[in-house]
Amino acid sequence: MQSEAPVPGAPAPKGLKMAGIVAAIVAVGVVAAGTISRAHDTNDARHWSDARSIPTVHLVAVKQSAASDALNLPGTMQAWNAAKLYARVGGYLRAWYRDIGAEVPAGAPLGQIDTPELDQQIAQARADLTSARANAALSKSTAARWNDLLTTNSVSKQEADEKNGDLASKNAAVQAAQANLARLLASKAFATVRAPFAGVVTARNADIGDLVGPGATTQQPLFAVADVHKIRVYVSVPQAYSASMTQGLSANLTLPDYPGKTFPAHVVGNSGAINPQTGTFEVQLLADNPGEVLKPGGYAQVRFDVPGQAGTVQIPSSALVFRAQGTQVALIGPDDHIRMQAVTLGRDLGGTVEVMAGLGANAKIVDNPPDSLAQGELVRIGDGTHG
Repeated sequence: MQSEAPVPGAPAPKGLKMAGIVAAIVAVGVVAAGTISRAHDTNDARHWSDARSIPTVHLVAVKQSAASDALNLPGTMQAWNAAKLYARVGGYLRAWYRDIGAEVPAGAPLGQIDTPELDQQIAQARADLTSARANAALSKSTAARWNDLLTTNSVSKQEADEKNGDLASKNAAVQAAQANLARLLASKAFATVRAPFAGVVTARNADIGDLVGPGATTQQPLFAVADVHKIRVYVSVPQAYSASMTQGLSANLTLPDYPGKTFPAHVVGNSGAINPQTGTFEVQLLADNPGEVLKPGGYAQVRFDVPGQAGTVQIPSSALVFRAQGTQVALIGPDDHIRMQAVTLGRDLGGTVEVMAGLGANAKIVDNPPDSLAQGELVRIGDGTHG
Protein backbone atom coordinates (compact mmCIF):
# COMPACT_ATOMS: atom_id res chain seq x y z
CA MET A 1 0.00 0.00 0.00
CA GLN A 2 1.50 3.31 -0.99
CA SER A 3 1.86 6.24 1.56
CA GLU A 4 0.03 9.40 0.88
CA ALA A 5 2.05 12.37 -0.45
CA PRO A 6 1.76 15.63 1.56
CA VAL A 7 -0.86 17.89 0.20
CA PRO A 8 0.54 21.22 -1.02
CA GLY A 9 -0.55 24.19 1.18
CA ALA A 10 -1.40 21.99 4.13
CA PRO A 11 -0.40 23.38 7.61
CA ALA A 12 2.91 22.19 9.24
CA PRO A 13 2.67 19.70 11.98
CA LYS A 14 1.94 21.28 15.35
CA GLY A 15 5.09 19.94 17.07
CA LEU A 16 7.44 21.32 14.47
CA LYS A 17 5.94 24.79 14.74
CA MET A 18 6.33 24.79 18.50
CA ALA A 19 9.95 23.71 18.19
CA GLY A 20 10.71 26.65 15.88
CA ILE A 21 9.13 29.11 18.28
CA VAL A 22 11.15 27.73 21.17
CA ALA A 23 14.36 27.90 19.15
CA ALA A 24 13.69 31.55 18.24
CA ILE A 25 13.02 32.44 21.86
CA VAL A 26 16.22 30.74 22.95
CA ALA A 27 18.22 32.57 20.28
CA VAL A 28 16.80 35.93 21.34
CA GLY A 29 17.59 35.12 24.96
CA VAL A 30 21.17 34.18 24.13
CA VAL A 31 21.68 37.39 22.17
CA ALA A 32 20.11 39.48 24.94
CA ALA A 33 22.18 37.77 27.61
CA GLY A 34 25.34 38.35 25.60
CA THR A 35 24.46 42.00 25.06
CA ILE A 36 23.73 42.51 28.73
CA SER A 37 26.96 40.76 29.72
CA ARG A 38 29.04 42.84 27.35
CA ALA A 39 27.36 46.03 28.56
CA HIS A 40 28.07 45.07 32.16
CA ASP A 41 31.71 44.26 31.36
CA THR A 42 32.09 47.53 29.48
CA ASN A 43 30.60 49.44 32.39
CA ASP A 44 32.92 47.67 34.83
CA ALA A 45 35.91 48.42 32.62
CA ARG A 46 34.92 52.06 32.37
CA HIS A 47 34.54 52.37 36.14
CA TRP A 48 37.87 50.60 36.66
CA SER A 49 39.58 52.88 34.14
CA ASP A 50 38.03 55.99 35.69
CA ALA A 51 39.09 54.86 39.13
CA ARG A 52 42.61 54.18 37.95
CA SER A 53 42.84 57.62 36.28
CA ILE A 54 42.20 59.47 39.57
CA PRO A 55 45.58 59.90 41.29
CA THR A 56 45.92 58.97 44.94
CA VAL A 57 47.65 61.57 47.11
CA HIS A 58 48.72 61.74 50.72
CA LEU A 59 48.31 64.76 52.91
CA VAL A 60 50.89 66.28 55.20
CA ALA A 61 50.32 68.43 58.27
CA VAL A 62 51.28 72.10 58.34
CA LYS A 63 53.06 73.11 61.52
CA GLN A 64 52.61 76.50 63.11
CA SER A 65 55.89 78.24 64.00
CA ALA A 66 56.56 78.74 67.70
CA ALA A 67 56.19 82.13 69.38
CA SER A 68 59.90 82.05 70.18
CA ASP A 69 61.94 80.82 67.28
CA ALA A 70 65.51 79.57 67.26
CA LEU A 71 67.10 80.95 64.13
CA ASN A 72 70.02 78.74 63.06
CA LEU A 73 72.16 80.00 60.21
CA PRO A 74 75.68 79.32 58.90
CA GLY A 75 78.33 81.94 59.52
CA THR A 76 81.93 82.52 58.48
CA MET A 77 84.61 83.54 60.96
CA GLN A 78 87.24 86.17 60.33
CA ALA A 79 90.06 87.54 62.43
CA TRP A 80 89.71 90.79 64.34
CA ASN A 81 92.51 92.13 62.11
CA ALA A 82 94.13 90.32 59.20
CA ALA A 83 96.84 91.40 56.76
CA LYS A 84 98.59 89.90 53.75
CA LEU A 85 102.16 91.22 53.55
CA TYR A 86 103.59 91.70 50.06
CA ALA A 87 107.15 92.67 49.14
CA ARG A 88 107.14 96.42 48.51
CA VAL A 89 110.61 96.36 46.90
CA GLY A 90 112.06 93.96 44.38
CA GLY A 91 114.87 91.60 45.31
CA TYR A 92 115.69 88.17 46.67
CA LEU A 93 114.53 86.86 50.03
CA ARG A 94 117.63 86.62 52.17
CA ALA A 95 116.04 85.25 55.34
CA TRP A 96 112.72 84.61 57.06
CA TYR A 97 112.46 84.75 60.83
CA ARG A 98 108.95 83.55 61.74
CA ASP A 99 107.00 80.56 60.43
CA ILE A 100 103.28 79.75 60.50
CA GLY A 101 101.76 79.55 63.97
CA ALA A 102 104.29 81.92 65.50
CA GLU A 103 102.92 84.65 67.74
CA VAL A 104 104.56 87.98 66.97
CA PRO A 105 104.40 91.46 68.51
CA ALA A 106 103.68 94.54 66.45
CA GLY A 107 106.71 95.55 64.35
CA ALA A 108 108.48 92.19 64.68
CA PRO A 109 110.68 91.41 61.63
CA LEU A 110 109.36 88.48 59.61
CA GLY A 111 111.74 88.43 56.67
CA GLN A 112 114.65 90.26 55.01
CA ILE A 113 114.99 91.08 51.29
CA ASP A 114 118.29 91.70 49.49
CA THR A 115 117.94 94.77 47.24
CA PRO A 116 121.20 95.26 45.28
CA GLU A 117 119.61 97.48 42.61
CA LEU A 118 117.97 99.69 45.20
CA ASP A 119 121.26 99.95 47.10
CA GLN A 120 122.96 101.29 43.95
CA GLN A 121 120.15 103.77 43.44
CA ILE A 122 120.63 105.00 46.99
CA ALA A 123 124.36 105.40 46.43
CA GLN A 124 123.69 107.42 43.28
CA ALA A 125 121.13 109.55 45.10
CA ARG A 126 123.65 110.33 47.84
CA ALA A 127 126.20 111.41 45.22
CA ASP A 128 123.58 113.55 43.45
CA LEU A 129 122.76 115.23 46.75
CA THR A 130 126.44 115.96 47.44
CA SER A 131 126.84 117.45 43.97
CA ALA A 132 123.71 119.54 44.37
CA ARG A 133 124.88 120.89 47.70
CA ALA A 134 128.31 121.80 46.25
CA ASN A 135 126.66 123.62 43.34
CA ALA A 136 124.36 125.39 45.74
CA ALA A 137 127.29 126.48 47.95
CA LEU A 138 129.12 127.91 44.91
CA SER A 139 126.01 129.74 43.75
CA LYS A 140 125.50 131.12 47.23
CA SER A 141 129.01 132.64 47.45
CA THR A 142 128.73 133.98 43.88
CA ALA A 143 125.40 135.61 44.58
CA ALA A 144 126.78 137.16 47.76
CA ARG A 145 129.72 138.71 45.88
CA TRP A 146 127.44 140.07 43.15
CA ASN A 147 125.14 141.58 45.74
CA ASP A 148 128.13 143.34 47.37
CA LEU A 149 129.30 144.65 43.99
CA LEU A 150 125.79 145.87 43.28
CA THR A 151 126.01 148.21 46.28
CA THR A 152 128.93 150.00 44.60
CA ASN A 153 127.31 149.84 41.18
CA SER A 154 130.20 147.70 39.98
CA VAL A 155 127.74 145.25 38.34
CA SER A 156 124.32 145.72 36.85
CA LYS A 157 121.09 144.86 38.61
CA GLN A 158 120.41 142.29 35.89
CA GLU A 159 123.63 140.43 36.60
CA ALA A 160 122.94 140.35 40.35
CA ASP A 161 119.43 139.04 39.73
CA GLU A 162 120.80 136.29 37.48
CA LYS A 163 123.19 135.14 40.25
CA ASN A 164 120.39 135.16 42.83
CA GLY A 165 118.15 133.20 40.45
CA ASP A 166 120.88 130.65 39.91
CA LEU A 167 121.20 130.29 43.71
CA ALA A 168 117.46 129.64 44.05
CA SER A 169 117.66 127.03 41.27
CA LYS A 170 120.58 125.27 42.95
CA ASN A 171 118.78 125.27 46.32
CA ALA A 172 115.74 123.68 44.64
CA ALA A 173 118.02 121.05 43.11
CA VAL A 174 119.32 120.26 46.62
CA GLN A 175 115.74 119.83 47.89
CA ALA A 176 114.91 117.55 44.96
CA ALA A 177 118.00 115.43 45.60
CA GLN A 178 117.12 115.21 49.29
CA ALA A 179 113.55 114.13 48.46
CA ASN A 180 114.80 111.49 46.01
CA LEU A 181 117.21 110.09 48.59
CA ALA A 182 114.48 110.07 51.25
CA ARG A 183 112.17 108.19 48.85
CA LEU A 184 114.77 105.52 48.19
CA LEU A 185 115.61 105.20 51.89
CA ALA A 186 111.89 104.79 52.64
CA SER A 187 111.74 102.02 50.03
CA LYS A 188 114.81 100.43 51.60
CA ALA A 189 112.98 100.26 54.92
CA PHE A 190 110.52 97.85 53.26
CA ALA A 191 113.36 95.41 52.70
CA THR A 192 112.58 94.26 56.22
CA VAL A 193 109.06 92.78 56.28
CA ARG A 194 107.48 93.53 59.65
CA ALA A 195 104.27 92.51 61.41
CA PRO A 196 101.78 95.41 61.27
CA PHE A 197 100.17 94.38 64.56
CA ALA A 198 100.46 91.72 67.22
CA GLY A 199 99.05 88.43 66.09
CA VAL A 200 99.74 84.99 64.67
CA VAL A 201 101.56 84.23 61.43
CA THR A 202 99.01 82.28 59.40
CA ALA A 203 100.96 81.92 56.13
CA ARG A 204 104.51 81.98 54.78
CA ASN A 205 104.72 81.71 51.01
CA ALA A 206 108.40 82.39 50.21
CA ASP A 207 111.71 80.64 50.81
CA ILE A 208 115.27 81.91 50.88
CA GLY A 209 116.45 82.88 47.41
CA ASP A 210 113.00 83.50 45.93
CA LEU A 211 112.65 86.53 43.70
CA VAL A 212 109.97 88.71 45.29
CA GLY A 213 108.46 92.11 44.82
CA PRO A 214 107.62 94.06 41.65
CA GLY A 215 110.22 92.19 39.57
CA ALA A 216 108.81 88.75 40.37
CA THR A 217 106.88 86.77 37.75
CA THR A 218 103.88 86.36 40.06
CA GLN A 219 103.01 88.47 43.05
CA GLN A 220 101.85 86.68 46.17
CA PRO A 221 101.97 87.65 49.83
CA LEU A 222 105.16 86.68 51.64
CA PHE A 223 103.39 86.38 54.99
CA ALA A 224 99.89 86.64 56.44
CA VAL A 225 99.26 87.79 60.00
CA ALA A 226 96.00 87.63 61.94
CA ASP A 227 94.95 89.10 65.25
CA VAL A 228 92.65 86.42 66.72
CA HIS A 229 92.09 87.60 70.26
CA LYS A 230 88.56 88.35 69.02
CA ILE A 231 86.69 86.87 66.07
CA ARG A 232 84.25 88.52 63.71
CA VAL A 233 81.40 86.30 62.48
CA TYR A 234 79.43 87.21 59.36
CA VAL A 235 75.93 85.77 58.84
CA SER A 236 73.48 86.27 55.96
CA VAL A 237 70.05 86.62 57.59
CA PRO A 238 66.76 86.37 55.63
CA GLN A 239 65.06 89.73 55.16
CA ALA A 240 62.10 88.65 57.30
CA TYR A 241 64.42 88.58 60.35
CA SER A 242 66.35 91.79 59.63
CA ALA A 243 64.28 93.84 62.10
CA SER A 244 65.26 91.41 64.89
CA MET A 245 69.01 91.84 64.32
CA THR A 246 69.46 94.66 66.83
CA GLN A 247 72.73 95.87 68.32
CA GLY A 248 73.75 93.63 71.21
CA LEU A 249 71.50 90.69 70.28
CA SER A 250 73.09 87.59 71.78
CA ALA A 251 73.82 84.40 69.88
CA ASN A 252 75.65 81.11 70.37
CA LEU A 253 78.21 79.56 68.06
CA THR A 254 78.70 75.84 67.52
CA LEU A 255 81.67 74.46 65.60
CA PRO A 256 82.14 71.07 63.94
CA ASP A 257 85.57 70.74 65.56
CA TYR A 258 84.13 71.27 69.08
CA PRO A 259 80.91 69.20 69.16
CA GLY A 260 78.66 69.85 72.11
CA LYS A 261 80.38 73.12 73.01
CA THR A 262 78.97 76.61 72.45
CA PHE A 263 80.67 79.99 72.27
CA PRO A 264 78.83 83.23 73.09
CA ALA A 265 78.71 86.09 70.61
CA HIS A 266 76.69 89.27 70.09
CA VAL A 267 75.65 91.45 67.18
CA VAL A 268 77.85 94.52 66.68
CA GLY A 269 76.71 95.73 63.25
CA ASN A 270 75.01 95.00 59.96
CA SER A 271 75.26 95.92 56.30
CA GLY A 272 72.25 98.25 56.44
CA ALA A 273 70.96 96.96 53.09
CA ILE A 274 69.40 93.84 51.60
CA ASN A 275 71.44 91.99 49.00
CA PRO A 276 69.20 91.96 45.90
CA GLN A 277 70.78 88.75 44.58
CA THR A 278 70.19 86.67 47.73
CA GLY A 279 67.49 88.63 49.57
CA THR A 280 69.55 88.48 52.76
CA PHE A 281 70.85 90.96 55.30
CA GLU A 282 74.49 90.63 56.39
CA VAL A 283 75.05 90.78 60.14
CA GLN A 284 78.39 91.04 61.96
CA LEU A 285 78.87 89.41 65.35
CA LEU A 286 81.80 89.57 67.73
CA ALA A 287 83.06 86.72 69.89
CA ASP A 288 85.87 86.63 72.42
CA ASN A 289 88.46 83.98 71.62
CA PRO A 290 90.25 82.80 74.77
CA GLY A 291 92.74 80.11 73.92
CA GLU A 292 92.37 81.01 70.23
CA VAL A 293 90.08 78.05 69.61
CA LEU A 294 88.03 79.94 67.02
CA LYS A 295 89.89 79.89 63.71
CA PRO A 296 89.52 82.66 61.13
CA GLY A 297 88.22 81.42 57.80
CA GLY A 298 86.28 78.63 59.51
CA TYR A 299 82.59 77.78 59.55
CA ALA A 300 80.24 78.16 62.52
CA GLN A 301 76.55 77.49 63.10
CA VAL A 302 75.00 80.60 64.64
CA ARG A 303 71.88 80.32 66.79
CA PHE A 304 69.77 83.41 67.46
CA ASP A 305 66.78 83.39 69.81
CA VAL A 306 64.37 85.70 68.02
CA PRO A 307 60.59 86.22 68.26
CA GLY A 308 58.61 83.92 65.95
CA GLN A 309 57.19 85.47 62.81
CA ALA A 310 53.41 85.90 62.88
CA GLY A 311 51.67 83.76 60.28
CA THR A 312 54.74 81.66 59.59
CA VAL A 313 54.29 77.91 59.14
CA GLN A 314 56.63 75.04 58.35
CA ILE A 315 56.07 72.37 55.72
CA PRO A 316 58.21 69.53 54.33
CA SER A 317 60.45 70.48 51.45
CA SER A 318 58.92 67.60 49.49
CA ALA A 319 55.56 69.42 49.33
CA LEU A 320 56.92 72.24 47.17
CA VAL A 321 56.11 72.50 43.47
CA PHE A 322 58.45 74.62 41.32
CA ARG A 323 56.84 75.82 38.11
CA ALA A 324 56.93 78.78 35.76
CA GLN A 325 54.33 80.52 37.95
CA GLY A 326 56.72 80.38 40.92
CA THR A 327 56.87 78.24 44.05
CA GLN A 328 53.54 76.58 44.86
CA VAL A 329 51.91 73.92 47.03
CA ALA A 330 48.92 71.72 46.16
CA LEU A 331 45.92 72.28 48.44
CA ILE A 332 42.91 69.93 48.78
CA GLY A 333 39.51 71.58 48.55
CA PRO A 334 36.33 70.30 50.23
CA ASP A 335 35.36 68.50 46.98
CA ASP A 336 38.73 66.71 46.75
CA HIS A 337 39.86 68.87 43.84
CA ILE A 338 43.35 70.35 43.62
CA ARG A 339 43.97 74.05 44.11
CA MET A 340 47.50 75.26 43.39
CA GLN A 341 48.58 77.95 45.87
CA ALA A 342 51.58 80.30 45.47
CA VAL A 343 53.71 80.66 48.62
CA THR A 344 56.54 82.88 49.85
CA LEU A 345 59.40 80.92 51.37
CA GLY A 346 61.52 81.86 54.37
CA ARG A 347 64.38 79.78 55.75
CA ASP A 348 65.42 76.46 54.32
CA LEU A 349 65.71 74.19 57.36
CA GLY A 350 66.82 71.12 55.45
CA GLY A 351 63.93 68.65 55.58
CA THR A 352 61.45 71.48 56.14
CA VAL A 353 61.06 75.04 54.92
CA GLU A 354 59.38 78.09 56.36
CA VAL A 355 56.44 79.59 54.50
CA MET A 356 56.14 83.29 55.23
CA ALA A 357 52.94 83.95 53.27
CA GLY A 358 50.27 82.13 51.29
CA LEU A 359 49.50 79.26 53.64
CA GLY A 360 47.41 78.95 56.80
CA ALA A 361 48.03 76.70 59.76
CA ASN A 362 44.96 74.49 59.00
CA ALA A 363 45.62 74.00 55.30
CA LYS A 364 45.62 70.52 53.76
CA ILE A 365 48.56 70.12 51.41
CA VAL A 366 49.74 67.25 49.24
CA ASP A 367 53.07 65.63 50.04
CA ASN A 368 55.27 64.64 47.09
CA PRO A 369 52.80 65.89 44.45
CA PRO A 370 53.36 64.35 41.00
CA ASP A 371 54.56 66.66 38.25
CA SER A 372 51.38 66.03 36.27
CA LEU A 373 49.11 67.35 39.04
CA ALA A 374 47.04 70.23 37.67
CA GLN A 375 44.71 72.94 38.93
CA GLY A 376 41.18 71.59 39.53
CA GLU A 377 42.14 67.94 39.13
CA LEU A 378 40.12 65.38 41.11
CA VAL A 379 42.24 63.27 43.47
CA ARG A 380 41.73 60.45 45.89
CA ILE A 381 43.10 60.92 49.40
CA GLY A 382 45.14 57.97 50.63
CA ASP A 383 44.84 56.51 54.10
CA GLY A 384 46.73 58.38 56.79
CA THR A 385 48.17 61.88 57.00
CA HIS A 386 51.87 62.39 57.54
CA GLY A 387 52.90 64.51 60.49
